[in-house]
Amino acid sequence: MVKEMSVDEKFELIKKNIQEIVTEEGLKKLLKEKKNPVVYWGTAITGKPSLAYFFPLLKLSDFSNAGFKVKVLLADLHGALDGTAWTILEHRYDYYKEAITQIFKALGNDLKKIEFVKGSEFQLSPDYGYDILKLASMNSIRDCTKAASEVVKMGDNPNLGGLIYPIMQALDEQYLGVDVQFGGVDQRKILMFARENLPRVGYDRRIEIMNPMISGLIGKKMSSSDPKSKIDLTDDEKIIKDKINKAECVEGEPDCGIMSFLKHVIMIIKEDKKEKFVIERAEKYGGNVSYSNYESIEKDFIAKKLHPMDLKNALVKEIVKLLSKVDKKKLEQLAAKAY
Repeated sequence: MVKEMSVDEKFELIKKNIQEIVTEEGLKKLLKEKKNPVVYWGTAITGKPSLAYFFPLLKLSDFSNAGFKVKVLLADLHGALDGTAWTILEHRYDYYKEAITQIFKALGNDLKKIEFVKGSEFQLSPDYGYDILKLASMNSIRDCTKAASEVVKMGDNPNLGGLIYPIMQALDEQYLGVDVQFGGVDQRKILMFARENLPRVGYDRRIEIMNPMISGLIGKKMSSSDPKSKIDLTDDEKIIKDKINKAECVEGEPDCGIMSFLKHVIMIIKEDKKEKFVIERAEKYGGNVSYSNYESIEKDFIAKKLHPMDLKNALVKEIVKLLSKVDKKKLEQLAAKAY
């Protein structure tokens, strides 16, 4: 029989690898008062989901293990507001659902504990539409532009859809019936917009939990819309190796996409499974070396005891192993209609 976690144990599990919780006191209070709170993580169906999606989905496992009910919002209407063509919206939704399902399976998640929700199934209701208009009357163009600026493609003359985006994301918390919204720290302005605005239309503030962003292979955040910055779920070993070899990784400098992915994904999986990260190299270069945690890898990398090429070769093997569990053929078939 598995021993039930205490409130403190649940809190520490949720806080692990998280950048910010607004607020920690609110989360502790929620865990004390509710045995099975509800958390949601949402994604607009825009570019192709990349390897970076393993990071938030890993975190959803922690929420599930801490007793949370987990909802995954596939925001089809948000995708359209951010530039996805309406004509392919349904196909894009199918691709996202399958891709995220495949990642959950690769991570060994119990899909029975995950509820997928399609945005348009509740966002087209009269009550939801009425609330959009109410919040639109309470916020300026500047308010909505500021909230959406780091998530939505804005430009000098943004589409009206991009300004509606944060209003809808705020309302999603209420209409999904959740206690917590989980997202990347790039969404912080939208999450704070939600906390400010929901009480204005009679709804409770939710707890906002943010993970750090994984750096891209070319020095910015790993983006599903920039093929050079990320590894696609359908990439084969040759493409993966080529992308990793070209990725920025300066000896002794850990602030790069290679180290970021190693820290936030590979080593979390390794530590959870109590496995070691093995770097294979010739005896004349020091022989094989294995690591139980990220901190020891970073320490050796900064001390220049680990060469970037050896690190890259080991990472390629881990990524190939991770993606071997993904049904690439099925994703490619869906992608033909979705992209």
